[in-house]
Amino acid sequence: MPNDKWTAAQMPDLSDRTVVVTGANSGIGAAATREFARKGAHVVMACRSTDRGEEARAAIESEVPEASLSVRECDLGDRSSIRAFAEKFRDRHDALDVLCNNAGVMAIPYRETTDGIERQFGVNHLGHFALTGYLLHSLREADGQARVVTQSSGLHERGDIDVERVRRRAQRDGQPDDYDRWAAYGRSKLANVLFAYELDRRLDATGANVASTACHPGYAATNLQTRGAEMTGSTVKLWFQRAANRLLAQSADDGALPMLYAATAADVQGGEYIGPGGFMNMRGHPERQRSSDLSYDRELAAELWGASEELTGVTYDLERPATTS
Repeated sequence: MPNDKWTAAQMPDLSDRTVVVTGANSGIGAAATREFARKGAHVVMACRSTDRGEEARAAIESEVPEASLSVRECDLGDRSSIRAFAEKFRDRHDALDVLCNNAGVMAIPYRETTDGIERQFGVNHLGHFALTGYLLHSLREADGQARVVTQSSGLHERGDIDVERVRRRAQRDGQPDDYDRWAAYGRSKLANVLFAYELDRRLDATGANVASTACHPGYAATNLQTRGAEMTGSTVKLWFQRAANRLLAQSADDGALPMLYAATAADVQGGEYIGPGGFMNMRGHPERQRSSDLSYDRELAAELWGASEELTGVTYDLERPATTS
């Protein structure tokens, strides 16, 4: 059990460690990047917009002058961008110690990735599935145990996945008549947890010295909550979300703690789920938690893995666990 009052100050020294954080230009990603850098890590900020990434880099360096940061373009909704990011990373770095699959979109109107996939599922899950696969060799080259931390959400508990339906929807163009943006978000966040657990099982079966965990930030005030309202042009929803962020949410700094704990704490093991342990698991210090019953369905995880390989064209050099039942 984590320390009841664990904070970023308890992170170990990360000198000579390399960390990749997706979505590092704002919110939880920026907060985590700052704390990794404060502890001596070199952080590669994987950002869709390098301009916003450079702005975040400058802001972090104003707080942490000794920060070692680099900004690289990585659009998780574009398979070619993900591949290019990974190739450049491998050219510049011998190994990767921590990969934080943090970036995401939440409850946005129907959009598609450049590859024609519903955007929430495509960015939140498939983008990170592809990125992790491309960086797997670098993770296995780490000196000591490397970690993959995949950011989910408490709303994964409302998620459900029909893998065959996901495959069919990937073959069609245009918005389906029954599109529900919140259901789509829950589906993508359930996929995050299923992926994190299945990845850890396959890493373990292969004997790789890499651990995969899932985490969630609780309710943290970031622009993730307001983007959907902005995209729909709803002033009322935008006002309501901003008010809720001010009144109910914890800070992005606090929301980053579960990811930081999962990435650095000595007692973390693969296959765990870390979240804030305070009121309704929406705020507080990090602790181990149980994710939804469906997230532990090994058969579903294996089906999702197969579909994800098909939809991304990325395959992993990992043994499948002996049993998935």
